[in-house]
Amino acid sequence: MSTLVLSVQDFGFIVGTRAALAAGIGLLASPSLSDERRRVIGATLLAVGVVTTVPAIASVVRGLRRSRQQRESENGIEFDGRLIGATRFPRKGDDDLS
Repeated sequence: MSTLVLSVQDFGFIVGTRAALAAGIGLLASPSLSDERRRVIGATLLAVGVVTTVPAIASVVRGLRRSRQQRESENGIEFDGRLIGATRFPRKGDDDLS
């Protein structure tokens, strides 16, 4: 089972954009308003939902990375992306280990 760590702002953003997308689709499908008004409002909400999909997905991916890093740090494994490819120079006392 995987976990997802999101801040309150990210969660609100994702929920709000998904609601705008759903409302836009609902307005385009319903006959409740005049045709012109329904198309304009529905298309606008649909466009907002579609355009904000990429940042919402990026937010979820960041949340998955955060949860992975938290699991690794709980297991005693620390991960620091800045150290990838870094060279470990010998320290005083390293030759005593053999």
